[in-house]
Amino acid sequence: MVLGLLLARSGVRVTVLEKHADFLRDFRGDTVHPTTLALLDELGLAERFAELPQRRVGSVMLPVGPDEEFYTLGDFERLPIKYNYIALVPQWDLLNLLAEEANKEPTFSLRMSTEATGLVRERGRVNGVDYRTAEGEEGRIRATVTVACDGRNSLARRELDAELGVRDFPTPMDVRWFRIPRREGDPAGVVGNIRDGSFTALLDRGDYYQAASVIAKGTDAAERADDVERFNESLRNRLGWLDDGRELVHDWEDVKLLHVTLDRLRRWHVPGLLCIGDAAHAMSPVGGIGINLAVQDAVAAARHLAKPLRRGGLRHGHVTAIQRVRRPTTVLLQGLQRILHANVVEPALRGDIDFGRRAEPPLPLRLLSKLPWLRLIPPYVLAYGAKRERPPKEALR
Repeated sequence: MVLGLLLARSGVRVTVLEKHADFLRDFRGDTVHPTTLALLDELGLAERFAELPQRRVGSVMLPVGPDEEFYTLGDFERLPIKYNYIALVPQWDLLNLLAEEANKEPTFSLRMSTEATGLVRERGRVNGVDYRTAEGEEGRIRATVTVACDGRNSLARRELDAELGVRDFPTPMDVRWFRIPRREGDPAGVVGNIRDGSFTALLDRGDYYQAASVIAKGTDAAERADDVERFNESLRNRLGWLDDGRELVHDWEDVKLLHVTLDRLRRWHVPGLLCIGDAAHAMSPVGGIGINLAVQDAVAAARHLAKPLRRGGLRHGHVTAIQRVRRPTTVLLQGLQRILHANVVEPALRGDIDFGRRAEPPLPLRLLSKLPWLRLIPPYVLAYGAKRERPPKEALR
């Protein structure tokens, strides 16, 4: 949607296919980081975005010790930038905003209930896609360039596996997503917890937490054989303030499992085709950076493609340049995620790291408490990643 909006504002005729009838799904990636907030501002959408229901996260905290004393891991509000927070916004609201804005452009077309079913491959290049609507109508759209934004199970990955190639990295965990009630006086912002061989993160959504429980890969099915109340009891043991009589998870059906993968394509492109976002590089949920990395891919793609597409002079070199400028950031952030997997997630799941049993916080947390400027580093990395891309000037408002 971001790429479609930027290209349409730049005078390029663009069609976006969405296989569902609407955007009303329970997305996990509801975090909008400062780079994306700044982009929306540049596009003249800051005021409309501010009207969407949202919570603003200014800090990341971790409870330590039997008494659960909270320590601040990162403080976004101390960053000297305009958008010094992470916004938690229902993703369907953001997508609807982008769609409404893009539909104002005469060169933009959004086709809902329309699924891409195959790539049009002719004489060694991709020249568009075949599609099928929810009503069963089939057709073909020809395109100068086709951009796969359809995630880690992308059609492009399935049909061009040999040409694109995938480098896969092992991951030690899967993630359960669920909601639990939040009350006045509960911790605000993002709250992490490492205790009793478990790693939990809570995202403050106002009257509830969006919760992520990290588990050892492949262990979900066995645990679901138990009554869900055992799962609730483990939450109360790890997060003491939840043990106040409130109801937590009603049924295992309310707990969704994300199979965590971490990989990237060796080539993001073939003649006529470009992959971006999770279609090019599936990210771990660690740090919540996947959606914002994908948005920056879209911004870079628009900057490199808009002018040659508008002028009718697109060459394959314009497409290959996008991987060249975006790959270093992807490699860096995936490398950081792999380090965190090996040095935080795996030891936490083994029980080697347990902040609930510690009488005092580990040295890094003590340093963060004594040297507040250190608390700027984690949020800066989360806020900006390694590089912020600039949109084409024609798209600005």
